[in-house]
Amino acid sequence: MKIDPSAQVKSVNIGSGTNIWQYCVVLENASIGADCNICSHCFIENDVVVGDRVTIKAGVQLWDGITIEDDVFIGPNVTFTNDRYPRSKAYPERFDKIVVQKGASIGANATILPGVTIGEGAMVGAGAVVTKNVPAGVVVAGNPASIIRQIPAVEPDCCFVGVGKVAFYEIPDFMDSRGGLSVVEVGKQVPFEIKRVFFVHDVPESEMRGCHAHKECHQYLICSGGSVSVTIDNGESRKTVELDRSSQGLHLPPGIWGEQFNYSKNAVLCVLASHVYDKGDYLDDYDDFKNWLSQREDG
Repeated sequence: MKIDPSAQVKSVNIGSGTNIWQYCVVLENASIGADCNICSHCFIENDVVVGDRVTIKAGVQLWDGITIEDDVFIGPNVTFTNDRYPRSKAYPERFDKIVVQKGASIGANATILPGVTIGEGAMVGAGAVVTKNVPAGVVVAGNPASIIRQIPAVEPDCCFVGVGKVAFYEIPDFMDSRGGLSVVEVGKQVPFEIKRVFFVHDVPESEMRGCHAHKECHQYLICSGGSVSVTIDNGESRKTVELDRSSQGLHLPPGIWGEQFNYSKNAVLCVLASHVYDKGDYLDDYDDFKNWLSQREDG
């Protein structure tokens, strides 16, 4: 945590890795999460909650009743309000709440009226005046702000390996003093609904597993311990890749022949499957696999 000497920070509820820059004021009951960046000339009142990894650019004031969730960006001179009928020296019984949900972004000089919720991942254009709730995943602009478009879904971080549609997916991996945590979510790192999970372990180094393809079932391989070699084959090209870390998954769509071998000592291969076990979905003979491919192409 870094606090500039010119800042007046009375709160002790500030997470590690947060930077608070020149001439900021943070009152004693405010809560600010980890890895935030609070730029110069910001004011944060008492009844304010700021999540983790939030960026607040210069000249922003956060008044009582405002909650900023994780991974939010607030541009310079964004104006938040919390009183619908302000009068000097006259205070409401309670201030209207404003919530900016996870991953939202607010452009420079936008004005946010009391009682508004800005949805997850939404974007507010520069100079917009937000008078009502903003749905998740949209862009709003203008005065009063209105929806101008939907934000396209973010494609998963994947890399095709050059055999059909087989692809590596990066899995978020979080490390701290307590150890590591790797997370996969359907629709993000896993491009199908999961119906079955199984683990392959204690495989002798000389043994080979897999040696089959599926007609309909998708599989997603994660080596959660040790390492394993995987050969993939779509009937036209063949390639061997290595799985050796829990922060990487390999998606095998239907119609891909797979073989796993070179299991290291204590290797554990986790397999996520789109279907429950069905013997009729397996192609266990390579010639049968090739024939099935040709029939599928002819059909």
